[in-house]
Parts: sequence; C-alpha cells; structure tokens
Amino acid sequence: MVEALKIGLLGLGTVGTATAEILQSPERRNPVLNDITIAKVGVSNLEKPRQVQFPEGVLTTDLEGIVNDPNIDVIIELIGGLEPARSLILQAIAKGKHIVTANKAVISRYGEEIYHAAEQAGVYVFIEAAVGGGIPVIRPLQQALSVNRIQSILGIINGTTNFILTKMGAEGSDFAEVLTEAQELGYAEADPSADVDGYDAADKITILATLAFEEQVNLEDVSCEGIRQVSAVDIKYAKQLGFEIKLLAIAQRDETGLQVRVHPTLVPKDHPLASIDGVNNAILVEGDPLGQVMFYGPGAGGGATASAVVSDLMNIAAMVKTTASVNPLMKIPQHPAGQLVPIQELVTRFYARIICVDRPGVIGNLGTCFGKHNVSLESIVQIDFNHGIAEVVVVTHNVKEENFRKALAEIPQLEAIDQIQIPSVLRVLRENL
Repeated sequence: MVEALKIGLLGLGTVGTATAEILQSPERRNPVLNDITIAKVGVSNLEKPRQVQFPEGVLTTDLEGIVNDPNIDVIIELIGGLEPARSLILQAIAKGKHIVTANKAVISRYGEEIYHAAEQAGVYVFIEAAVGGGIPVIRPLQQALSVNRIQSILGIINGTTNFILTKMGAEGSDFAEVLTEAQELGYAEADPSADVDGYDAADKITILATLAFEEQVNLEDVSCEGIRQVSAVDIKYAKQLGFEIKLLAIAQRDETGLQVRVHPTLVPKDHPLASIDGVNNAILVEGDPLGQVMFYGPGAGGGATASAVVSDLMNIAAMVKTTASVNPLMKIPQHPAGQLVPIQELVTRFYARIICVDRPGVIGNLGTCFGKHNVSLESIVQIDFNHGIAEVVVVTHNVKEENFRKALAEIPQLEAIDQIQIPSVLRVLRENL
C-alpha cells in the first residue's frame, strides 16, 4: 500500500509548469490528487525565473539522479525530443518506476521497446498527453472502444496546420503569409517543419493506429505529406466545389489491409471534420458495432496537455493504492509488427488543378486520358480563363492512386494540350468515409 505517491518531474516548460500548478493546487479537484507529492523536478537551468515555486532542494539539473532515486514512484517525462528522453524512460522503468509522458516522438518510434520493458518490470506507461493534448482519446481506445472492431480513424491532430488552413480560407492569404502570422502568435515554431510537413501528425497517427488495430505500425512506413503545396487558389476552388481542405491523419483497414497516412485532403462541407477550425483538434473513430464517435477540443497548450498528464498520474495513483499488480485493462500491450498497404494501392478520390493553353478539345482529351487509366471523373470544370490560359479543375470518384498518377504523367504528352502545368494534386475524402 502506497501512502503518498512521490513524483519525479522531468522538464518545467509550458506543460511541466502547468502540471506542477495542478498538483500544487488540488482543491476542488479529484481527492486522489491529495496523495501525490512532487519530490524532484529536473530542469536545465536552476537560475531561470519560474512561475511556480518549490521547496529548497526539489529543483535539480541531475535528471539521471531523479530516475535512479529509490524514493520516487513515478516519472513524468516532459522534456521532449528523442534523447535523453528515451534513455531516461527506459532507465526509470528498469528501476521499477511508472511512466507518464507526453512525448509523441519517443512513443511513435520506440513505443514497443518501452512497452516491453514495462511489461518485464511490472509498471505502467501512460501516454494520454502524447496525442490530442487535452482530448481524451488514448484511454477510450484502450478501454471504452476496445470491444469494437475499429475500422478507421480520421484526425485533425495538428493545431498549427489547422490554424494556417483556416486563416488561408477565411482571408484568401497564401501559405507563407499565414505561417509568419502563426509564428508571431506562438502557434508555429521558428522551424515549423514538424508541423507543416506533417511529421507531428504522422507521429500521432502512428500511435493511434498501433493501439486501435493492435499492430505495431512502423513510422517510416507512414506516407506523409504536409501543407506547403496548398495554395489560397486551391482553398478557394475547393470551397466552390463544396469542400474544405484539412490536413488529415488517416488510419483505416479495408479488404486490402491497413493503411496509415497523412496528407492534405478535400473534406465535404457536411462531414463532421469540415467545421473544425483554428487550433482545435478532432479525432473521428469508426468501429463495429458503435459506428462513429468524435473527440474534439484543444489539441495543444500547457493547460490542455497538463490535464491529460495529471489524469494519467491520478489513475496510476489510484491503482497502485488498491492493487499490488498491474491492471491488464490499463497497461499498453505489446503488438505484433504490422505491414501497411503501399500508398500506390490506396483507393481514394483526387483533386487536380491543371493549367494549359486554352484550345478546343482540352477537356475532352483530359477526360479521354483519365478514362484510359480507369480514372472515373466526378467533375471536370474550366474554372478560370486569362490571356489564353485555361485553368481546369478535376475531381475524381474513388480511384487507385497508381492509376491516377499514371494518367497525370501522361497528360503532358498529349498533343492537344500545350504548356501544361499541374500545380496542385490533393486527395479528396473517400466516398465511403
């Protein structure tokens, strides 16, 4: 029986500070929080001014000393990055300590190694804060939804890109202009690559897909495209055609196997994800027999993420006080390695914007070329005409990606089409999702 759970907090940035603030003011919160004490806090600089105050000796730069301290029961890892976070987590597990982490990068790459170590040591690893900030989605997938056969997960799980796309659509601004504004507001990092190139979302959907489909998804196998190529023109045309453009993280299983990918997607305006704007996140899960359920809310930020961190911590505290063994419904199991369907085999819809010299037969020749490669068109429309140049937008029905790419590759070779450019190719949400 544990009287008071002693915590070692690694990292005192935005999330770490918000986590400490919750733990230091448990009034009107769950009473279990009264049984949790912050014993040590690992920081990189002892002299830095802090929003929260600790008794003398709690702050330390010796992170290894914290994970090796026999008096500490749980390590909360909030330093981020791959190393030393991974090594510290594994070291703490080896010392018999439970883990709470918000580190999506470590879990997406080394989750199975960490889960195996936790299984051997008989400790918990909780990761609710690693995906969706304050949105509860990890534990629902593990517990409430685990009786369902999960068929698909569609997520807007990066607030930075959702903010950028929302502003581009509302103001007609181009990507670079809105990115600068997002950086000034603190929504985007000085180096925004992890967000705008889709890597952050890829980490998160890797974690969700592994849990939902009970197969170890290899991050390197996840097809990943960001939003740099999305223009204000594309967003304008998409709206005219009845769509919103969102960066979607998608995991789905169909007759071909498991597909996991991240890319900008044209979403029909009546779809639940089309109305998710700004920095908000949403995750739509479909399973049998449940049908669809959506998790929505703030996907980042100190308070939101700290809420998930402390929720995990509270669950550990409650369980270790009432049982001597690890609850099998609460731990993250190890998963057999999975194999993803290659992106060339993906069946989805496409949007393409084609610019060429305006002359008779352009649309007919485009239609013939697509038909030759078994690409069925929902619409092919000349949107604009200027100085003899036509701008044609094509939207397909469900089509195999390989066939669509072959058709695009052949279009520049058509004699009837001159000075062709294809500045935008985006996927459209499948008709049955």
